[in-house]
Amino acid sequence: MSFGDPNNPYGQPQGQPQQPGYGYPQGQPQQQPGYGYPAAPPAPAYGGGYPGGPVEMPGGVKAARVMLIILGSFQAIGALVFIVAAGWIADMISEAADSSSGVSSSDADAAASFGAGVAIVIGVILIGFALWAILTGAKMAKGGNGLRVSGIVYASLITLLSLLNLLGANFFALISLVLGILIIVFLARGEASAYFNRPRY
Repeated sequence: MSFGDPNNPYGQPQGQPQQPGYGYPQGQPQQQPGYGYPAAPPAPAYGGGYPGGPVEMPGGVKAARVMLIILGSFQAIGALVFIVAAGWIADMISEAADSSSGVSSSDADAAASFGAGVAIVIGVILIGFALWAILTGAKMAKGGNGLRVSGIVYASLITLLSLLNLLGANFFALISLVLGILIIVFLARGEASAYFNRPRY
């Protein structure tokens, strides 16, 4: 029995060309991507290669993070100086009041207490700003868009306060002014927005 035998019920019918895999169901021929098959999903903008994979922090966000921690550290040191100096400020005010004529001791003590209180309040405010900056910078690796907004608001306030200090001839405020502007620029970029709005699974 051969395939060409007309009496063979299992053979190839005559007049038809022989097909590979005769007698078995024919599957769809494989097609190349782009010919009826959907294309692969695009890779994430920053690293990973698959959705939900690890995403690398852009360079601008890394720089802003370091600047936030540096500013927060300097503010924490300044806060400690103000709080420690509160007693010294009270003594200075008391001595100045005693040396001037016509000021009672109770008024001198009240002025000294007020001066020390102002120094402590400034120190506490600086500690709050320092914690804001340090925590914002520390959580940027895993945080969402709220941390980006927090960093921009913090840097905007620092920029404004630095400008006011520069008007008072405090040239050290130039450092915080430059850092504040850079933080705003780095966190306002499109790559920073894409990083903080990335999907989290």
